[in-house]
Amino acid sequence: MKAYATESIRNLAVIGHGDAGKTQLVSSLLYVAGATPRWGKVDEGTTVTDHEEDSIARKITLNIGLAHLEHRETKFNFIDTPGYAAFITHARPALRVADCALAVIDGVKGVEVQTEKTWGYANEFIVPRMMVVTKLDKEHSDFGMAVESAQKAFSRAIIPFTLPIGKEKDFRGVVDVLHLKAYEFGADGRAKEIEIPAEGRDFVDKTRERLIELVAESDDALMVKYFDNGTLEESDIIPNINRAIAQSKLCPVFAASGATLVGLQALLNAIVDYAPDPAHHEAEYGLPVDAAPDAEKIARKYSDSEPFSAYCFRTVADPFAGRINVMKVISGKLQTDANVLNSSKGTMERLGALHVVQGKQLDKVTEAHAGDIIACVKLKETQTGDTLCDKQSPIVHNAVEYPEAAIAFAIEPKSRQDEEKISVALHKILEEDQALHFTRDVQTKEFLLSGSGQVHVETVVEKLKKRYGVEVTLHPPKVPYKETITQRAEVQGRHKKQTGGRGQFGDCKVVFEPMPRGGGFVFEDKIFGGAVPQQFRPAIEKGIVEAAQSGAIAGYPLVDFKVQLIDGSYHNVDSDEHSFRAAGRKAFRAAMEKVKPSILEPIMDVEIHAPQENSGDIMGDLNSRRGRVQGMETSGKDQVIKAQVPMSEMLNYQSTLNSITAARGSFHMQFSHYDPLPGNLSHKVVEQSRAEGRIRGGEEDD
Repeated sequence: MKAYATESIRNLAVIGHGDAGKTQLVSSLLYVAGATPRWGKVDEGTTVTDHEEDSIARKITLNIGLAHLEHRETKFNFIDTPGYAAFITHARPALRVADCALAVIDGVKGVEVQTEKTWGYANEFIVPRMMVVTKLDKEHSDFGMAVESAQKAFSRAIIPFTLPIGKEKDFRGVVDVLHLKAYEFGADGRAKEIEIPAEGRDFVDKTRERLIELVAESDDALMVKYFDNGTLEESDIIPNINRAIAQSKLCPVFAASGATLVGLQALLNAIVDYAPDPAHHEAEYGLPVDAAPDAEKIARKYSDSEPFSAYCFRTVADPFAGRINVMKVISGKLQTDANVLNSSKGTMERLGALHVVQGKQLDKVTEAHAGDIIACVKLKETQTGDTLCDKQSPIVHNAVEYPEAAIAFAIEPKSRQDEEKISVALHKILEEDQALHFTRDVQTKEFLLSGSGQVHVETVVEKLKKRYGVEVTLHPPKVPYKETITQRAEVQGRHKKQTGGRGQFGDCKVVFEPMPRGGGFVFEDKIFGGAVPQQFRPAIEKGIVEAAQSGAIAGYPLVDFKVQLIDGSYHNVDSDEHSFRAAGRKAFRAAMEKVKPSILEPIMDVEIHAPQENSGDIMGDLNSRRGRVQGMETSGKDQVIKAQVPMSEMLNYQSTLNSITAARGSFHMQFSHYDPLPGNLSHKVVEQSRAEGRIRGGEEDD
């Protein structure tokens, strides 16, 4: 494949709700353009971008898929994105590198919740948009309804550039509103020009008038011309359409069917004519290496004459090819075997061969120009989010930020053999998916796998088994309860042993006091004089800290308390560090009989996005979970509910939210603070700890 100049490249992120027809649309466009000899279909598991086993089995896109085609001397780079809530965050890196978003709307359902979410991502990255209404061959499809739903949800500047001829199974062609031409499409997707049908001609003319009005509104000088003449000349319309789209002041809509190929050739032509190329950006900005976030930014234009820089937005851990890094060349020109700087890691990389990506297939190219998307294999250090650049002109481009994981599961290998392999396998999966997190809870000692939803984590379990031969089980994580004290007490800890020869002696008098939530542990030495020699006092603190790790009621760590060492005594021969450590532990146990210890539970900040009609049921459910609603706000058609809920009540929340909202709701949560656990629930936690063997009997001191 030849290398394309910057102005002949179109980078398109295909976004929208799950099942809107994104993957089928890309596959059908590749077929119509002749990029693939076979017409891939989602139902048959043969599409180019959904080539992984789990995507084919579930018939949904789980991560970014890449494909390219050539049409009218222009290269299209498609980035197919997931549309289901659990995987929707993968649309973010796609929009970070796209020069235009292709928003796909289901012609039967109109705008849905994940369309709104990805539209919001496009706003965040200031990406121009074009829109395709698909599935117009389906029963109950309605192009007008779909466009109206988009105008209500997003902007009145959304306007049809093609209108459908025929409806549902009779959908057979489109009218090009701007050029006033009509086309019918054959079974192979080829267009044949026909007369504009007389029926509906008035609507075509009205749509064209509205289109010209929107173009005029995008520029003050054009608006004056429009008012003076009542319309615009052809020479004013086309160039200003491109400018209006690039400035996100106009979003053209196209009628199509990925299942019957109707309207696709017109869409391909429109992408060449109207979609912005990479050079429409004034510049892309980055920071100097090791610079503070508020440092002066460096500008890089999408031009071959600029120093080389590229942003890696996708990493694939291929079982055969190894690590594949997919990147967008932001500035400069790149050739095979280049030595470049990974400015994010501060290391040099040799790029080797350059490739273009067609689903799972890699095809070699000798060079890549600014704005193009290419892949390199087997780089040593480079991962998603890294910048590669000319070492003589270093720059670090902004990496995509992913939202906090919404749900965590404890993950356990099924066998010793799986235990040995799990770390390597998970590391490779985490390289591919930045929305996943793998950590070890210091308190519960469990390994936790966190993701954006239950389905997200379950797909990792499937991948571990199918790709790496590792079998694991998932279960809800243990809740990291803590304990604290509620009263002040003064106690003595005295350790004395005499067994012949040198004995053991340590004696301390201490005061235990509760601290505010989050206060941690404070040890104050209040001894004046030599009641306890200076070298033994840290041992008392150490003994108390050790004892606090096992708590007083249910075996959980004791926190938020202060200890003051006020007095004690020692023996010239028998006292040592070990003896005073034991005295500290005994003082702790003596105090626990007087300070009325209680259990603390973790409280989470929870944010729920759901359709407004479900908000009442959601708040009722949160109340049943001992949640406290903190506030509500509207976001498009969604209600955003913010609440604080005990962690123990949120472990199964994903399935409940799916049930309430028909899987249209999403949530994420993060730790907020600890609160006392109600007495009736404390009893259950103590019983559970006893059953797990967490509570031990009296600890023997040596």
